[in-house]
Amino acid sequence: MKPELSLKEEKTSERIGSELRKLGYEVTEKFGGYGVVGIMKNGEGKTLMIRTDMDALPIEETTSLPFTSENKGAMHACGHDIHMSVFVGVARLLSENKNKWKGTVMMIAQPAEEIGKGAKLMLDAGLYQKFGVPDYALAIHVSTNFEAGTVAYCPGNAMSSATSATITVKGIGGHGASPQFAVDPIVLSAQMILAFQTIVSREISPFDPAVVTVGYIKGGTKHNIIPNEVEMGLTIRSFNDYVKGKIISSIKNKAEHLAASAGLPKELYPILQFPEETPSVFNNPELTERMVKLLRTELGENKVILAQPWSASEDFSQYGRTQEKVPSLLLWVGAATKENFEKLNRGEKIPFVHSPNFNPDYENTIKTGLRVVSAEAFHILSN
Repeated sequence: MKPELSLKEEKTSERIGSELRKLGYEVTEKFGGYGVVGIMKNGEGKTLMIRTDMDALPIEETTSLPFTSENKGAMHACGHDIHMSVFVGVARLLSENKNKWKGTVMMIAQPAEEIGKGAKLMLDAGLYQKFGVPDYALAIHVSTNFEAGTVAYCPGNAMSSATSATITVKGIGGHGASPQFAVDPIVLSAQMILAFQTIVSREISPFDPAVVTVGYIKGGTKHNIIPNEVEMGLTIRSFNDYVKGKIISSIKNKAEHLAASAGLPKELYPILQFPEETPSVFNNPELTERMVKLLRTELGENKVILAQPWSASEDFSQYGRTQEKVPSLLLWVGAATKENFEKLNRGEKIPFVHSPNFNPDYENTIKTGLRVVSAEAFHILSN
């Protein structure tokens, strides 16, 4: 009820740390920002990492539900409160049933997932070097694409990479009444935007999903002034590194060639920067198959759903991208209420994640998430 924004998860992390400590975990706090690491050793065996995210979104909640956010301008509109509830529940089950498993559990509460920085902060702080390299890494994420009580999976590249690009388009400023004495970066930016839209449709295979979206453009100060520069921001989404590289290369080529065609010297060519990047979530196929077989027994055949890849991104991907190549799996836990799921099947709109009206079936989603992750954990740590 008191969510905190990315990189500001102070009280949230303290609560998580306190819960783990009470359960007998060896807890390290403020690791990689407000990250929390809880370690429990129980003899020889596999090392399993279970991750939750903690941060909220800068959204004013409008649901008026009993658990509505009490922090103005902050809301768990992406279900991270559910993730944390499941996380603590699994930690408790493992602590109370040590006779049923052997090995080491790494409970990771991660900050700043919403801005794609938290996993890298923890890895850069030496997560694997200090606490050991896990044999497997697990995570969940809620989804209102599926009804509460179900779980969905996607082997391989399950979620897209997300690369943010900032382009500074240079020009030669002048009077709006005499454009012949200037090189207008606003017109040049418009040409670039249109050119960028042909990358996916004409340069990328239709069998390789990708998105290039220009999210903002800003420049200029007055009606009759041609400015010296314009800034635009893009998001690039793809499901493999080759396609991402091809898109970035094409954006650079198009921007520079259009600048050249406008008569700009090389020193005034566009400047490209990539301030944020989250790689694609890759679900290890062997681990996925093994867990799906387990969960079909645990939940029932019709409750375990093969899903299509999703073009959102998740920095859980980082934990499997280090040189150790940790086999990882992120599953989607259904969160839609029965009523909302029926609406969805009729083609109606329902509150999705990142919506101020996001209203998942909390109770059923938490129960299912707890069953899913605990079943995975006990299976891995008892074999």
